[in-house]
Amino acid sequence: MPLDNDTIVIVGAGQSGLAAAHAALEQGLRPLLLEASDRAAGSWPRYYDSLTLFSPARYSSLPGLPFDGDPERYPRRDEVVIYLERYAAALIERGAELRTGARVEAVHLAGESGASRFLVRLADGQELAAPAVIAAGGSFGRPHRPALPGLDTFSGPVPHVADYRCPASLSGEHVVVVGAGNSAVQVAYELAAERRVTLASREPIRFVTQRPLGRDLHFWFRVTGFDRLPLARAEAPPASPVLDDGRYRQALREGRYTRRAMFTRLDGDHALWSDGGLERVDAVLLATGYRPDLPYLTDLGALDDGGHPRQRRGLSLTHPGLGYLGLEWQRTPSSNTLRGVGADAAYVVGMLARHLRGD
Repeated sequence: MPLDNDTIVIVGAGQSGLAAAHAALEQGLRPLLLEASDRAAGSWPRYYDSLTLFSPARYSSLPGLPFDGDPERYPRRDEVVIYLERYAAALIERGAELRTGARVEAVHLAGESGASRFLVRLADGQELAAPAVIAAGGSFGRPHRPALPGLDTFSGPVPHVADYRCPASLSGEHVVVVGAGNSAVQVAYELAAERRVTLASREPIRFVTQRPLGRDLHFWFRVTGFDRLPLARAEAPPASPVLDDGRYRQALREGRYTRRAMFTRLDGDHALWSDGGLERVDAVLLATGYRPDLPYLTDLGALDDGGHPRQRRGLSLTHPGLGYLGLEWQRTPSSNTLRGVGADAAYVVGMLARHLRGD
């Protein structure tokens, strides 16, 4: 089915897709959001139960709709879900189209010559011919599981944090959490209330005070312009420090959970540590990040051998009319966050609008 020349197909209706739809409406375009799940909330409903934003509500909203309530509070997962669904409803009232249960299987060039249009094929067999496409599905569907020695033969459970919900969802008395980022530390802290927890990482944990001089760090990001700082494209985004209100660093000092250099290998139900120690482990939880989840672009030739998009600042280097949102280190340090994706969306959609107009 051919779509109008002012229609832009947005794959994913999470925070990135919704920000793209807002930007499209601002440009006078007609956004069509294709969401594989049954609701417009992205991956947020599937994150672990205790997840709390690391930025206050004041700095965590998408363009045009601030969070309700105390702007200085740190919204929890379910608050974000409600907010995103409210945001989607407002976009629909303005003319955006949202199709849930619409999983994109593949994107191809339409016609033998491409004709500057894309053929978007859905799982139900429907095909849409679109003049522009934005891949905004995020990375939650592709958790990174590093090839750690012995991981494939470890006798206990080895879930990724993408599969973790709460302490009751993970069995065992001694849990090794692999990672040194915010999620790794937050989950390790939570598990340590009733388990023995070891945080294993290649580098020491870098803590940053969450409220220096009595103001949240994101206030200082806004004042200094750090969040808007243009960045060169990085093949491997640098590790983010752990934002700490004092709890996590203090718990580590007090030994409520411990941090060790990465184990040398896993052997059966034991971990061999770099100092030669051998220790029984019941479960290993991987808080090792995510990779772009873009399998539907494989046949198009838009990805490199590692599945990463060939792009610069969110615009495809291989296919005019194709854009990306929600990638780590895409344009600024906040590109894949609620507070930063709106600015990226305005840029990417603005450039695609110029492409559609032939500017």
